[in-house]
Amino acid sequence: MQLKADQLSSHLEQARVNGLRSLYTVWGDEPLLVQESCDSIRAAAREAGFGERKVYTVMAQGFDWSALLGASQAMSLFADKQLIDIRIPNGKPGKDGSAQLQRYCELNTATLAGDVLTLVQLPRLDRTQLQSAWFGALDGCGLTLRVDAVGRDQLAQWIAQRLARQGQSVGAGEDGRHTLAFFADRVEGNLLAAQQEIAKLALLYPRGALGFEQVEAAVLNVARFDVFKLGEAVLAGQVARALRMLDGLRSEGEAPVLVHWTLAEDIRALKRVKDAMRDGQPLPLALRAERVWGLREKLFERVVPLLSDHAVAHLLDAAQICDGLNKGLKNGGWPFDPWDGLRRLVLLMLQHTSVPAAPARGRVPVMRRLALET
Repeated sequence: MQLKADQLSSHLEQARVNGLRSLYTVWGDEPLLVQESCDSIRAAAREAGFGERKVYTVMAQGFDWSALLGASQAMSLFADKQLIDIRIPNGKPGKDGSAQLQRYCELNTATLAGDVLTLVQLPRLDRTQLQSAWFGALDGCGLTLRVDAVGRDQLAQWIAQRLARQGQSVGAGEDGRHTLAFFADRVEGNLLAAQQEIAKLALLYPRGALGFEQVEAAVLNVARFDVFKLGEAVLAGQVARALRMLDGLRSEGEAPVLVHWTLAEDIRALKRVKDAMRDGQPLPLALRAERVWGLREKLFERVVPLLSDHAVAHLLDAAQICDGLNKGLKNGGWPFDPWDGLRRLVLLMLQHTSVPAAPARGRVPVMRRLALET
């Protein structure tokens, strides 16, 4: 049985009457939400009488699975019931671990149910891992909880919900939306720090509505950015966010080579999709052949019709110039600093992926002007 993180609370409420499952698997790439979900399950287990807890962390191929199997069958010294907490930080138990996890699930179903509750904690899993025999055994033996990351478009609402838990809120209408947008910009990509900033507001101000000035004075700029999220912002045509992320990556000391590689890969993928469509292949099949999935698939569906062959060729040339800048090669008309070159590349991409309002006659579009001036 599979659940999403927001369904866990109702499940645990029902479990007070119907009893907990014997095995829970929690996986996802948002450490704060994974930790909170696991804490909720542990609290429910303690309430249900699972008084002893044993923690096992699978770090390498040499992990002693026999010790885990033996501990699960041993009588608890301090309580009638015990909680077995298994953590696999890299999500790869290995060949032997795969077989042992399947055996553990068989044992759990046959003899451990009722006396032993098992909690398995995993990171984000890819398609291959989700289709593996060991994950299928975990899913079939108990309850699997998928913890999704909070997207940028969901962050403001998430902040509002967390504020409501501590009896606080922002103003109504446009002022409130502006306050939440400011808050989200300050904490984007760093959910743990976002929760800390929310908790700080509870310490600084009483319950009730918070004004923009209060939030601005209290919330630190703790945003952390991912180079892959930068590519998503560019493909979405989000000008201000993309430039803010680029500046953030630069200030965090990220390597310009990695930023360039991410952007160049998107440009090359767009070129291959355009070529496939020119050969008569439908867009969905072209995207599938390029292994473009999930959010990137939706972004590509949006961007591909906006791009002409000339625009793609122009972006490829610009990406090649940026590659030279990373290697210390000068190019006339381009800034010598690699980060300044990346900024121009981002602006050129945004020029083709955003759909601005038509400019007045005689005026150069804003995106084109920015790209030329950089």
